[in-house]
Amino acid sequence: MIFRAAIFDMDGTLVNTLEDLADSVNEMLEHFHLPTKTVDEIRLAVGNGAMKLMERTILLGDKATDEKFLIDALNYYDGCYKRRLLNKTKPYDGIIDFLAELNAKKIPLGICTNKQHFAAVEIAEKILAPIKFDAVIGDERGKPKKPDPTNALAIAKKFNVKLDEVAYFGDTAVDVQTAINAGFFPIGVTWGFRPESELVDAGAKVIIHHPSEILKSIDFEN
Repeated sequence: MIFRAAIFDMDGTLVNTLEDLADSVNEMLEHFHLPTKTVDEIRLAVGNGAMKLMERTILLGDKATDEKFLIDALNYYDGCYKRRLLNKTKPYDGIIDFLAELNAKKIPLGICTNKQHFAAVEIAEKILAPIKFDAVIGDERGKPKKPDPTNALAIAKKFNVKLDEVAYFGDTAVDVQTAINAGFFPIGVTWGFRPESELVDAGAKVIIHHPSEILKSIDFEN
């Protein structure tokens, strides 16, 4: 198959954000006098947006279901993450070279992520420079999150390509489900936050183990 556009998840797919996420979550937990989490615990908690991250990391009886407390926690966490999001986050090895090849081929590139929109935009502009993305959509409160395909479909509409001409890359079952729900070709990457088995079980059509392998397995053409 020939693909004419590519859409990517961000955390665990393009960039390793795990340490900045963990530091921000733990700062929030310490502020509210709650037990902190290990990096591996944070790894398993991310993927469904910042509010779900709060629910999964707080896990203290009534507080985990107390909407007002969760909003307070989320507001505090957002402030922590705004200060930290560029501290330790880096592109995965080989990602910039691969994206540069797609830019050279004039393939439209998009990012569709459940990370906060403000963070997605800043990371795309500063950590992933000089790569040109044609659309970046992150999570905004009250709007649909992946695996709802709304944001992914909005990006594809901007690209003016057929849905089955879009290759969607992600590292979690949520990403694979998003691609399937949108009618895209789902590609799982194993260098991120979840095991290969999760991607296979979710329905990924291709599994990639390093960015340098992508263009050997997937054909892109403008």
